[in-house]
Amino acid sequence: MIISLIDRSNYLRGLLILIRKDRKISDPEKDMMMRIGKALDFNEEFCEKAIHEILDNEYIADEPPVFESHILSMMFIRDGLRLGLCDHDALHSKEEEWLKRTARMNGLDSAWFDEQVRNADHYQSSEVDFEAYHLAVE
Repeated sequence: MIISLIDRSNYLRGLLILIRKDRKISDPEKDMMMRIGKALDFNEEFCEKAIHEILDNEYIADEPPVFESHILSMMFIRDGLRLGLCDHDALHSKEEEWLKRTARMNGLDSAWFDEQVRNADHYQSSEVDFEAYHLAVE
């Protein structure tokens, strides 16, 4: 899969928005964000700074990202569920609402999204497939 710079940026920005939804960023969320940032070929210092500043950065709008492909949109929703659950808390209602809006804006079926949420316990215990990001990056 070729992931454009715009889609990589939107992916990272979208996940940053997601982790600020519950107004707290746990260590597991930070760790996962750093690994995804690295997989998307972003500089480690850039990722650390973005994570550190996301709670107070009023210039990043909460608008969900729209991706060039449904496959990337689906990856984003699944990673969003993993990220929302990685601190072993239940998915925060604001996180779920935002992910649902993201799915809708990307043309993903609401039944598909609801199934992903119903199976969210699977995502909580599964790892992100970081290899998927490395297939081909422009």
